[in-house]
Amino acid sequence: MAKTKSKAAKSKPAGTKPAVAKKRPLIEPGAPSRPEELSAESPINRRIGDVIRRHRKAHGLTLTQLAAGAGLSTANLSRIETGNVAASYESLERLSQAVGLTLGDLFAEVSAPRGRALLLHPEQQTEVTRSGSAHGHVYKLISYNRGPGRPYESFYITMDRESDVYPRFRHPGTEIIYMLRGAMDYRYGDEIYRLEAGDAFTFAAEIEHGPEKLHSDDIALLCTIIYDS
Repeated sequence: MAKTKSKAAKSKPAGTKPAVAKKRPLIEPGAPSRPEELSAESPINRRIGDVIRRHRKAHGLTLTQLAAGAGLSTANLSRIETGNVAASYESLERLSQAVGLTLGDLFAEVSAPRGRALLLHPEQQTEVTRSGSAHGHVYKLISYNRGPGRPYESFYITMDRESDVYPRFRHPGTEIIYMLRGAMDYRYGDEIYRLEAGDAFTFAAEIEHGPEKLHSDDIALLCTIIYDS
C-alpha cells in the first residue's frame, strides 16, 4: 500500500507580524477633503455672519428658530453665521426680514468699520449751533455715532462772561459734564451746584438745567449727552 506523504506546514520566521489588509481610504483620491462650499470663506462672509448672529441673539432666537423662519436648514444657517459659506441673495433677504432688517440695513452694518472707531482731528471737529450758541457758548462736536439712531453726542464747549443771560435746557437722556477749566454755578432744577476744573457732574437731562453764574472769564468743559434707547 502506497504511503501518502503529508506536507509539512511551513513555519514562519520568528518575529514576523501577520499581514494586515489595507483599509480603503475614507475619501477617494482626488476628492475634495471637505464640501466645496466651505472654500467660499472670506472676510465679508464672516462679517455678514457676525451681523446675522448678533441680531438673532438680540431677538432671543435659536439657530433652529431663525432657520425655520427664513426657510433654511439649521446646518446651512450655522455655516452662514460662521462665514463658511457664501449665502445667496435670496437667503440673505429672508434672513434680514426674519430679524427685522431690510437688506440695505444688513449691508450697511456689514460695511461699517468694525468697532466703529472714529478719529477726529482738530480741523474735523465741527462747530455746531445749539440753543446756547446765541448766548456766547461755542460748541464743537467731538464724537458722534454714525450708525442708525443717535445714542450719544459729545461736545467741547467754551463760554465767557460777556453775556449776562444764560440759557436753560431740557431734553431726553443723561448728561455728563466734565469741567476742564474755570468755575461756574450750575442750576439743576431748584438746586445750584458749583462746578470747578476737574469736577464731573452727571444728571437726568429731563430736568431743567443750565449755567447760573460764571466765576471765570474763560470756561471750557466736555459735555456728553447719552440718549435713551
